[in-house]
Formats: sequence, structure tokens, C-alpha cells
Amino acid sequence: MSTIFHLVRHGLKERRSGDVSLTPEGALQAESTARHLAQGAFPISKIVTSPLQRAKETAERIAFYTRCPVTEDSRLRERANWGDCPDQTFEQFIAMWDQCTSDPDYIPPVGDSAKKAGQRLAFLLDELHNEEPANRNIIVVTHGGLITDFLVQAFTERELNVWHPDFKTLQNHLIPECSITKLIYDKGNRTIEAFASIEHLI
Repeated sequence: MSTIFHLVRHGLKERRSGDVSLTPEGALQAESTARHLAQGAFPISKIVTSPLQRAKETAERIAFYTRCPVTEDSRLRERANWGDCPDQTFEQFIAMWDQCTSDPDYIPPVGDSAKKAGQRLAFLLDELHNEEPANRNIIVVTHGGLITDFLVQAFTERELNVWHPDFKTLQNHLIPECSITKLIYDKGNRTIEAFASIEHLI
């Protein structure tokens, strides 16, 4: 009983605090990603998205082209979002973010530790795998930080370094906007089939 997950990072977002939208470039990225997924030689059974606006807008474009409904799940929210902590500057947010990355158990003033965030995504994927019929393709639209938080917990460093040398150290820079990471869940095993692919955007 296998499930194929396509983890999609949202498109390029506006650089300001709060629950921001996609930029015009980000909207084009989402459009290209949606067309690519709709043209794939596989039926999409479900689209699940983070409740943050940039992810929802990306998911809505995919839904338009694939004719597949979208559901929101708060477990797909980013580890932390700039603007959740009142009066936090961007520099302070980045410092907080980097501390979470270097110490996965560190609990920031707002949001979750990297460890807890990764567990959120792991639980959701396990739940979807167990609930859905076999041989389903599920699109998961979320955030770069959450994807790497999950990967560094779910896979060994050796497995991750196959996809990029020194993965754990460089994890904050490895998931481009609208990249697609493909995972296969089968008989209790998880496999990375493709990592942070952006070929559809070129």
C-alpha cells in the first residue's frame, strides 16, 4: 500500500511581516507548478495546504488546473512566521530562526521548535498514508522550513547528504520557492524520490 506525496513549497512571498501574499513572480511560479502537476501522468487525489495565505494561493492555482479540492491543515503552518511576535524586526526573526535550526529543541517565543514542527508534518503524512486508499498521489503545499524540519528528523544524515552535501548545515537554503520534493510511503518505509526539484520552473 503506497502513497506518493508531492511536497510543494509556496511561491515567492512578499517581504513584509504578517500573513503575506505571493508576489507577482510568486504567482507565476505557482501557475507553472500547477500546470506541471496537472500534466503529470498520475491522478491527484487530494491537495492539503498550510492555512497561511502564500501557501493557500499556491494551492488554489494547483486546484484550478487539477480540478482537485483543497483542504487546510494547521499542522502545515511554518515553524514560525515573521509578524507573529509583535514588534519583532526581520533581523530578530532571522536570529530566532537560526537558533531554532541549530538547536531543534529550542522553543522560540512564538511558534514551535524545529523538532515539534517536523513532528507535525510527520504525523500528518502518516495519517494521510493510513487513511487514503493505496496508490494515491497527494499534493502537500507548505513551507521550506517545515519541509526541512521534517526531513532532518525522518531521514538519516547519510540519506540526506545523497541529495546535497552537508544537508543539515545548509538546510535553510535548500528548498526553493515552488520546488517539489517527492516522497514514497510504502509498507512502513519512507523514500525520497526527488528533492527540491525546480525543473518545471525553468
